[in-house]
Amino acid sequence: MTTGVLPAQALRSLIAKGAIAADPPVRDDQLQPASLDLRLGTVAYRVRASFLAGKGRTVTDRLEEFTMHKVDLTQGAVLEKNCVYLIPLAERLSLPAGVTAVANAKSSSGRLDLLTRTITDGGIEFDRIPEAYVGPLYAEVCPRSFSVLVRAGQRLNQIRFRQGQAVLDDAALTALHSREPLVSGQAVISEGLGFSVDLCPASGDLVGYRAKPHAGVVDLDKIGHYPAADFWEEVRTKDGRIILDPGAFYILVSREAVTIPPDYAAEMAPYLAMVGEFRVHYAGFFDPGFGHAAAGGQGSRGVLEVRCHEAPFVLEHGQVVGRLVYEKMSERPETLYGAGIASNYQGQGLKLAKQFKTS
Repeated sequence: MTTGVLPAQALRSLIAKGAIAADPPVRDDQLQPASLDLRLGTVAYRVRASFLAGKGRTVTDRLEEFTMHKVDLTQGAVLEKNCVYLIPLAERLSLPAGVTAVANAKSSSGRLDLLTRTITDGGIEFDRIPEAYVGPLYAEVCPRSFSVLVRAGQRLNQIRFRQGQAVLDDAALTALHSREPLVSGQAVISEGLGFSVDLCPASGDLVGYRAKPHAGVVDLDKIGHYPAADFWEEVRTKDGRIILDPGAFYILVSREAVTIPPDYAAEMAPYLAMVGEFRVHYAGFFDPGFGHAAAGGQGSRGVLEVRCHEAPFVLEHGQVVGRLVYEKMSERPETLYGAGIASNYQGQGLKLAKQFKTS
């Protein structure tokens, strides 16, 4: 197997060999160009606190310590805001030597401020699955802004598989950008491709949205259903800056339009301490073809899911807030993001999660 991120066709091979298994079996529509959607199981455990299994220990062992009660998800159930839940996933792994995996929240989960992380038996860090791991997968879910109605089978997170490491260093990323522009405007390349925040829109003064603190429940299955104004306050500015309030959650957008060429995948670094006390972007996977002409794109801007921490922080137009790390694919995917598949965010600008309607 060639070094790099594994595309959908390689994931099919892993499924056929039993390296990826599930009950019920994996569906074809779970396969994305460079990742696999993971499905919630039938029960959620309300736990006292977030935890990792730890070396030599199983998640089941730790659940005995921390479980408060169980919630049946077969008919749907509400996960309460600011509570922590541990949900066994339908998928399990038996990874071959040399193959590792990393998980992340799906875009719609991040845009709902759903903290969604994957843990494993013996795990010592979130979202990282070591080579040759054999065992179940679990999702830790903590709704931060809105309580949510979830059901068994829904997909809050996704997993990407790698054979070896194929991250592009700055020299390789610069060379790629010279061959095929990765970003509109000047490329800021330092340990990845830097991106900045857009607080001077081409028209109007709407630059983002801020989650309302006392909104209702969001049913994840209801698409384009909820009036945005019931859950979000508009953030407007005429002077190219806003002040982030501690504890508040914002949806903003990058100034740059980003491109992911078909032979590459990217991951957004979620937090850069040197640029301010805030977190940017829960959902870090960018698939091959995102914003690319081969998949019907002309550059797509990155939506920024921003949470401010201890102190109010002034965010100004053009301020660098994060970076994209590019990796080589082991081979070109059979399908690209946005090319004939249900890709909700191709060609996006400032956009809320798919459950909301803004007009």
